[in-house]
Amino acid sequence: MQDFEMFIFIIFLCSCCTDRMRSREEVRIINRGLEEEMEVWGYRPCLWKMTLVGVGAVCSGGLLLLLLYWLPEWGVECTCTHTSLRDAHTLLLRTTDEFKQWFRARVHVMYAPGKKPFDDLDLEPKTQLLKGDGGDDVWAVHEEHLGKFPHKLHVQIHYFTHHNTRYYWNDVNQNFEFYQGLEDTKVSCAHVHTDNSSGLSKTLQDYRRLFFGENEIAVKIPSLFKLLIKEVLNPFYIFQLFSVILWSLEDYYYYATAIVFMSVISIATSLYTIKKQYVMLHDMVATHSVVRVSVCRGNKDIEQAMSTELVPGDVIIIPTNGMIMPCDAVLFHGTCVVNESMLTGESVPVTKTSLPSSGDEAGRSYSMEEHKRHTLFCGTHVIQTRFYTGELVKAVVVRTGFSTEKGQLVRSILYPKPTDFKLYRDAYFFLLCLVGVAGIGFIYTIVLSIINKVPAKTIIVESLDIITITVPPALPAAMTAGIVYAQRRLKRAGIFCISPQRINMCGQLNLVCFDKTGTLTEDGLDLWGIQRAGNDSFSPPESEASEECLVNTMFVACMATCHSLTNIEGELSGDPLDLKMFAATGWILEEPTEEETALHNPLMPTVVRPLKRFIPEANQNNPPEQNMELSELSPYEIGIVRQFPFCSALQRMSVVVRRLGEKHMDAFLKGAPEVVASLCKPHTVPHSFTETLEGYTRQGFRVIALAHRQLESKLSWHKVQSLSRDLIETNMEFLGLIIMQNKMKQETAGVLSDLRQANIRTVMVTGDNMLTAISVARDCGMVRPHEKVIIADAAPPKDFHPASITWCYADNPTQTVKGNQTTEINLEEGAYHFAVSGRAFAVITEHFPQLVQKLVLRATVFARMAPDQKTQLVEILQSIDYIVGMCGDGANDCGALKRAHSGISLSELEASVASPFTSSTSNISCVPNLIREGRAALITSFCVFKFMALYSIIQYISVTLLYWILSNLGDFQFLFIDVVIILIIAFTMSLNPAWKELVWRRPPSSLISGPLLCSVLAQILTCLVFQVLAFLLVQKQSWYEKWTPESDACNISTSGFSQGLNATAHHDHKNIRNYENTTLFYVSSFQYLAVAIVFSKGKPFRQPSYKNWPFLLSCIGLYFFLLFIMLYPIPAIDNFLEIVCVPHDWRVTLVVIVIVNAAVSLLLEILLLDIILWRLVFRGDQGANGPREPCSADTSQVANDCWGSACLSRLFYWRNKTPKVLYKHLALELQEDPDWPPKPSTITYASNTPSCVTPRL
Repeated sequence: MQDFEMFIFIIFLCSCCTDRMRSREEVRIINRGLEEEMEVWGYRPCLWKMTLVGVGAVCSGGLLLLLLYWLPEWGVECTCTHTSLRDAHTLLLRTTDEFKQWFRARVHVMYAPGKKPFDDLDLEPKTQLLKGDGGDDVWAVHEEHLGKFPHKLHVQIHYFTHHNTRYYWNDVNQNFEFYQGLEDTKVSCAHVHTDNSSGLSKTLQDYRRLFFGENEIAVKIPSLFKLLIKEVLNPFYIFQLFSVILWSLEDYYYYATAIVFMSVISIATSLYTIKKQYVMLHDMVATHSVVRVSVCRGNKDIEQAMSTELVPGDVIIIPTNGMIMPCDAVLFHGTCVVNESMLTGESVPVTKTSLPSSGDEAGRSYSMEEHKRHTLFCGTHVIQTRFYTGELVKAVVVRTGFSTEKGQLVRSILYPKPTDFKLYRDAYFFLLCLVGVAGIGFIYTIVLSIINKVPAKTIIVESLDIITITVPPALPAAMTAGIVYAQRRLKRAGIFCISPQRINMCGQLNLVCFDKTGTLTEDGLDLWGIQRAGNDSFSPPESEASEECLVNTMFVACMATCHSLTNIEGELSGDPLDLKMFAATGWILEEPTEEETALHNPLMPTVVRPLKRFIPEANQNNPPEQNMELSELSPYEIGIVRQFPFCSALQRMSVVVRRLGEKHMDAFLKGAPEVVASLCKPHTVPHSFTETLEGYTRQGFRVIALAHRQLESKLSWHKVQSLSRDLIETNMEFLGLIIMQNKMKQETAGVLSDLRQANIRTVMVTGDNMLTAISVARDCGMVRPHEKVIIADAAPPKDFHPASITWCYADNPTQTVKGNQTTEINLEEGAYHFAVSGRAFAVITEHFPQLVQKLVLRATVFARMAPDQKTQLVEILQSIDYIVGMCGDGANDCGALKRAHSGISLSELEASVASPFTSSTSNISCVPNLIREGRAALITSFCVFKFMALYSIIQYISVTLLYWILSNLGDFQFLFIDVVIILIIAFTMSLNPAWKELVWRRPPSSLISGPLLCSVLAQILTCLVFQVLAFLLVQKQSWYEKWTPESDACNISTSGFSQGLNATAHHDHKNIRNYENTTLFYVSSFQYLAVAIVFSKGKPFRQPSYKNWPFLLSCIGLYFFLLFIMLYPIPAIDNFLEIVCVPHDWRVTLVVIVIVNAAVSLLLEILLLDIILWRLVFRGDQGANGPREPCSADTSQVANDCWGSACLSRLFYWRNKTPKVLYKHLALELQEDPDWPPKPSTITYASNTPSCVTPRL
């Protein structure tokens, strides 16, 4: 019978393996190229497999079902057989990222009049609803509701839902796909105006809602029962349940009750925390998520509807008093001022303009990313609108529900990616090692029990008990404690964390990217001066733009109009640079009221005018008596007719204006000098433009260029509203430069110096000018005075010429040449840095992929970087095994903040949810604080894990030795050890604060590293030796005999304590009371305290343990208590702990053993780990990019260290060991490359062969 069952089981496994191999061949990819890319396989239920699983579940007491619940891939393959995706009832999904997560999804069927949401349907009104009232129709029904729609031929559609996203079957692609919104139709900007501006009919809206669902970001709060079941089915609690049952069988009721009590508290706390997080997220999302909106039905029909009814393609009206956007919508009529702080962290209101309807841009397909300046995002606050009479501000709904930007943000919170940190992976591996040790003990117990003819029940119980001893039940709680304490300390320091698991990651950061403006430098800019251009040259710099002689110039008119400022509640608001620039003119800005706008047919413009100035007339032919006080003149005003907001990708903004009394309009442009100059007529740009610009940028100034163009007189107001910016921003006339001073923050240089001393590389990633960025890098210490900067200036292929990189060496301002001596360029390690612009970065990543990693290894300055390029840079740095931090404060940094291992936002607004960490201080001093706390938390995690592992091994050794004499630890002994000693020590040893400064050495990132393994193994051997020594010595004593209740070994002692203590003791059928048990209990109890003190290290990552008062008092209290009950036994305590009386001489001997044990443990840790291994062997593995400790003979100590390091490195073969991380390996390769870095003024050309690079002079 058993052979038959084994045969069936083998057939079952072979079938599963065959299905698995076949399914691997027919894998499909969904979300290809996206962050949520997944592999998918199709399955259908298999009756015989399900029957076998049912039998196995009954035979295993439900454990098989638990296993299949924990491993969904096994659950699917053990109950289903593989089939095509089209015919599948169940799908198996696996992410393609490094985590390889498995998910199970059920396929549903619905019926609809069409296959896709954007199909054109000729739906007859009579088939819309059975009831015919036009109300709540649902076209799609499940199979059982098919009979309700007899008048229409419906299409069967298969779909499944995963992470709040529906995926529909596509017969053409033979794969599942999801519908994002209006972008799926690849509609052009012009067609948005022509085909989507009138709105949808109610019938078409109802049809699309079948596919897109309700427009609601519904965060469902699970019931406590569901949360409880999910929490209890955690493998950890299942193991605890198994342990409690086992202990109850051994009559260890007190200890089992204590574990149950602790587990209940842990589960209750976890449930409360999870429930609270769900409620907070639900409340945050539900606020303003359901509102009443005005929806267009045809060209003129407007009806009120709930926002939940909206679908992509609907046209909504934005009210004049603003609203909270319930969806993502593209603006095609009017202008809006929006506060996007909820998404981006920018407190500055953003002006949204209507989507282009003509020109080259109108022909492009609408893209939310490309046209975000015209898109209103869900959850953002529309503050005010500007509109035409009879043409209200309108927007077309683009995305709804979880497809919106806000919805995707909520999904990322609901379904976060696992934290990929080596510590946790190593922890699981280490636990498997403990399970392996438990397996050895399991076999040892069975063999020993059989030899001693122990009953079968006892054999089973005691052999399983050894497993529960080896895997500590309190490990997860103890590991979490250090992170919780660190999070509290960070909160006190003004750093708020929404992802606590990333605190440990901060301890491993070896590279931090910084934004420049607002992060390294002050957020506000001061106007240093202006330099106007004219007659092919620059005029001398002028410090004031508000002087009387400049009021009527085009230069000042451009400064006063080319911005996106707006009045909000009577206060001027907008970009800080625009505010400074406008304030420097001394003009005022007036916006029309709602009543004024309604009285005029054209859009009432925003008006700017000088305040109380003498206005010289532009027309010199006018009589001089017309030059009079402004109040006596007809108003001198300029109206802003249209704005083209600043775009970081284009690096410019422009406006169209009309001056009062003029018949023509003018266009003004401002932006990056290089960009503005390229859009101007060449003869208007001064010959000294490049030299002048470099002169300012080398000094660290922020330079902005202005330009002007007079437009044709025939252009009307309405015509201007439909023109594309490409037609406006061309053939400009160069006006001059605005020089802004961006002061360095006071803390910047000191913080960067601390990071450099701590072997942490720093990189600047900015949207500013290259030379300005290099100047700031030198000023703040990223680039030191003696170090060279090599600018990689790349050009794309053009006119049959391949892409190329020109290597330009920036001038070193501190380099001096004496007499006729020439200086050699020092390109030793660490003596040079690369600087790359955003344009060059794009060319290099596309045409020089073989150089990307080499370049970023030494690149320190990245200038003119677009937001997506910042994110791409972080990914490249991570690909060469850097642990990357990102510190920024603006919307341009959000993507990089989310992508980095540790993103630190200096913005306190709601959008900081994009970043794991948010600092309330607006400078980078939070970065070293966060790294210090991260290092302290990481070391605490190591200490706690090592301590809990040693606790298990020490107890395992004690129990294994006692099993030799068919004994064990008592119930209350287990209780005392686990609750009084272990829990108190584990939770108090995590309280050490971080060390006050960053040190050069970084903590290890792996539990499987050499130093940590040596430390743990040394302590295990020490504890084993002393326990075995005590166990054997007690048996060699002259007074030793097999203990019985009548034994009276204390009478042999001269002290005579506890005479007759055990005379009334009950018969011990478990053989708990004996001399070996008492001896091992005392020795092991002191060993727990010894390893806790040894592992609880302070400097260089944590404060010393003597400053951790709870831990110090706990250790002193426990030492005092154990010494007291050992030397001066108290009968009540001895009876409670089930220990027996031993002679006083033996007690003194135990004290000596305990002291020697503690001393050996301490010496081994200090001598072996801190001096020999860390200082001499492992110190060379600290990074190729950081400073190395010099090996010189300045002192005898350093000389001895160097000699010892050389000897031990050869002994361990460490000197020739290949680095594990890629960036160190690359650094070693480049050190041996004679052609790297490229020589000055050389050019590297791209070739058809990626690996072939041809440098030329």
